Amino acid sequence: MKGILLAIIGGAFITIQGVANSKISSDIGTWQAATITQFTGFVVAFLVLLMIKDKKLAGLRKVNPLYLTSGAYGAFIIFGNVTAIHLIGVTFSISVLLISQLCLTFMIDSRGWFGVERLTISSAQFIGIGMMVLGVIVLGY
Repeated sequence: MKGILLAIIGGAFITIQGVANSKISSDIGTWQAATITQFTGFVVAFLVLLMIKDKKLAGLRKVNPLYLTSGAYGAFIIFGNVTAIHLIGVTFSISVLLISQLCLTFMIDSRGWFGVERLTISSAQFIGIGMMVLGVIVLGY
C-alpha cells in the first residue's frame, strides 16, 4: 500500500511540476525553466540528505557509472514535458507520457534490462495498455 501511495504522490508532483514549468518557460524559456527546476530539485534533495545523515553514500563507487547519469535525464524530461504541454495541453501530455512510461517499463520488465528481474507479461496486461492507448486517442479528439 505504501508503494501505491508514493506512486500517487509522485504522479501528482510530476503533473504539478509540468504545469509550473510550463508557466515558468512562458516567461523565461524552456531550458531556463529546466535549469531552475533541476537546481531547486538538487537543493531540496541535498538538504534532505543532510538531514537524514545517511551513510550509504560511501557505496557510490559500487554503482555502474551509466546509472549515475540518470539525473541528467531530468533536463530532457522537463524540456519534453513543458514543450508538450504548450503544444497539446496538460491532460493529453500527461496521458501520452504515462503511456510512454508504461510501454518502456513493459519492455524493461519483459527483457530484464538494467539488471531488473525478468518478468512474464500476460495478455491481460497487453490488453490493458491497448485500452489505455485507445483512451488517450479518444481523449485527444
